[in-house]
Amino acid sequence: MNRRSFLSAAAFASLTATSIGRGLAQTPVATGAAPSALKQLRVVKRTIEVNRRSASVYGLLGPGGKPGLTFTEGDEFRVRLVNEAGEPTTIHWHGLTPTWTADGVAGSPLPMIAAGEAREYSFPVGAAGTHWMHAHTLQEQALLAAPLIVRDRRPADEQEVVVLLHDFSFTPAEELLARLKQGGGHGMGLGSAGPGGMNAANRSGMDHASMGHGTMAPGTPQAMSQGGGHGGSTAAMPMDVNDIEYDAYLANDRTLDDPEVVRVDTGAQVRLRIINGATATGFTIDTGRVEARLVAVDGQSVVPVSGRLFPVTMGQRIDLVLEMPKDNQGVPILALRENAPERTGIILATAAARVEKLATTGERKGPVLGLDLERQLRATTPLSPRAVSRTITTELQGTMVGYAWSQTGFERPVRVRRGERVAITMRNASMMAHPMHLHGHRFQVLSTDGTQVVGAVRDTVLIPPGSTVTVGFDADNAGTFAFHCHHLYHMAAGMMGFIAYDGGAG
Repeated sequence: MNRRSFLSAAAFASLTATSIGRGLAQTPVATGAAPSALKQLRVVKRTIEVNRRSASVYGLLGPGGKPGLTFTEGDEFRVRLVNEAGEPTTIHWHGLTPTWTADGVAGSPLPMIAAGEAREYSFPVGAAGTHWMHAHTLQEQALLAAPLIVRDRRPADEQEVVVLLHDFSFTPAEELLARLKQGGGHGMGLGSAGPGGMNAANRSGMDHASMGHGTMAPGTPQAMSQGGGHGGSTAAMPMDVNDIEYDAYLANDRTLDDPEVVRVDTGAQVRLRIINGATATGFTIDTGRVEARLVAVDGQSVVPVSGRLFPVTMGQRIDLVLEMPKDNQGVPILALRENAPERTGIILATAAARVEKLATTGERKGPVLGLDLERQLRATTPLSPRAVSRTITTELQGTMVGYAWSQTGFERPVRVRRGERVAITMRNASMMAHPMHLHGHRFQVLSTDGTQVVGAVRDTVLIPPGSTVTVGFDADNAGTFAFHCHHLYHMAAGMMGFIAYDGGAG
């Protein structure tokens, strides 16, 4: 499996060597200290312990050898990315909106960074928010990801806790993808032990009304366009949730039987910056006995929503604010695996709190992610009001037979014009949910299943089976930007397109 073959957009690149090089440089790694004006970020190989076994994974280490990068709003993103991993790679700055040349998709327009080389970046980080960075290759499965936090210039009186969630397998991603392509069937449980039988827990017996989008009406178009799929109504069609049975689910590189314990002050306000960096797993965040307020999604503020359960699909981020109780009890912050009993998380605890041991599986399955919360969200700073200039309509399709996925109309880059307000209507005609992510832009949710909303501003939105979601964005960042499913294996198996426009006025 060529790590870059499924992401290469070289055929779409048309920039000259001069324009490609503007603001970027690729050089052999120099010895000694990084340039003083730059933050150095290193791609490394490292070893962690998972389930009492050693695991070789990647890492993105910033200043001081700590994972990730932190900026303050208004800063310049001045970073020297050094590849010490021994093989080519490329990093995408998920949530930031740099120029196309700095976006980080292999071949669109720049090649991957070779082993032993470095690349320098310089662009504004923009407003405060919770973001992350990750490989735009199958290396992402082996934990090549890290937080990318932009803090408010006038921070609130809060203690900040960052949580990066991931799914982990001892089996290489290339082999997992090959097994999916060979498996031929719904819900195959693929872990380190190889293909299992039909994963009935992820298919039948699910209460569709609990999915967050209600019982889907008979007659909803669901025929699989690529062969081998099921026709008929959604209500009669088994929905697939989890393609892979992972060996572990991690929060900041640790399982729940040995969780990170974060010491916080009694009665303190805590801001949880939660990043779902998993490649193929949705989670619901459970704050347990403490109610939290959801104040931001994908790094963009929303009108606060209070609760104890908050869904977060692959690629999404949520900011939760809660107040620590005045007793000396720990507060577990759990991430419940979608439609399965596995869970991970961290523990918030005061200095004197006793931390109880928690099991990595719960008594109940985690909820199936849907659109209930999405319909409630309202951006505090929505896009400026203006008419839509162009609407792109796409149908999300796929089949487990041969494991092929697609988005209609994106066989070639979809052309728009600079300055347009563009709407994308996504209709999911497949049996799996798709978290759709647009590079280089932020969009606002405009409607869900035909109901107009003035929704959240995001960069990643979930489209459940049988649902239709419309988002809008402004074409104000010229280039050829990826638009794809953030389920890594759906993207690798074909659900990857591009939206393109040049720098001329519309």
